[in-house]
Amino acid sequence: MEMNEVFDKLKSLQDVLVEKYDLEKKIKSSPKQLDSQDELLARLKKEYIEKNKSYEEIKATVEHLKRELSEAEASRESGEKSMDNITSHREYEALDKQISEATEKEASVRKDLQREEKKLAELDESLKADEAMISSQESDLNQSKADLSKQIEDYQAQLENLKVKENEITPELDKEIVYKFQRIIQRNSEGIVAVKNGVCTGCQMILPGQFANEVRDGEKILFCPYCSRILFYQEVSSEETVDFSNLAETGSLADFEDEFADERDEEDDENETENEMEEDSSTSFNDE
Repeated sequence: MEMNEVFDKLKSLQDVLVEKYDLEKKIKSSPKQLDSQDELLARLKKEYIEKNKSYEEIKATVEHLKRELSEAEASRESGEKSMDNITSHREYEALDKQISEATEKEASVRKDLQREEKKLAELDESLKADEAMISSQESDLNQSKADLSKQIEDYQAQLENLKVKENEITPELDKEIVYKFQRIIQRNSEGIVAVKNGVCTGCQMILPGQFANEVRDGEKILFCPYCSRILFYQEVSSEETVDFSNLAETGSLADFEDEFADERDEEDDENETENEMEEDSSTSFNDE
């Protein structure tokens, strides 16, 4: 198979792989779309459980107050009935005290009971509202899960079609090249790029002259030494010709060498300054 045909197959494979990896990411991240709904439902249920616990506690308090109120009323009524049968002043005083205490307790308990019954009624309404909210949230979540399941099924169907296309392209390509190509596309979404004017259009780095010539010859598959993408040569028009005297928009190894040279010069200047200061200090000490 000629190299031009190999490059064409790699370009077709690139289109398939980019779409394939994008679908795989979507399938993997899809369940996370429901996380916020799951968290909201869990929070609503937790709050409902806590509120229902308070409701049961207040309900028990109300029942206890009702019994106390009933006992106080019975004690007062008993004392009032017994007033008709008293035979001495002492009996009158005892019954009067019983009636007064029962009446006082009855009023206190009734006040507490009314307060707790109001709380109970408010909690009951709040619980009903929470139940409706939870039911609605569960319904929305179930619908979202159903929609997501259908969406994932569609993704899976598309993925299967892409795998079929991939299997149609790869058999005639070198397995090791395909493996490297797949890894590159997973990182960069672009695994094969053109070389124009000796520059890799993937990373915009100027390629060594001899290496660029080998790419132009197109006799074998070559990888960019900077970004690892597969390279193919592409002719450029006169308008696209690059002025290599101006490297502002491209990079090369020379850029890195100049940068390190500047750093070394700065370090040398700093060392010289430190040495001069040490010599001055030593001279001053000896003079003293």
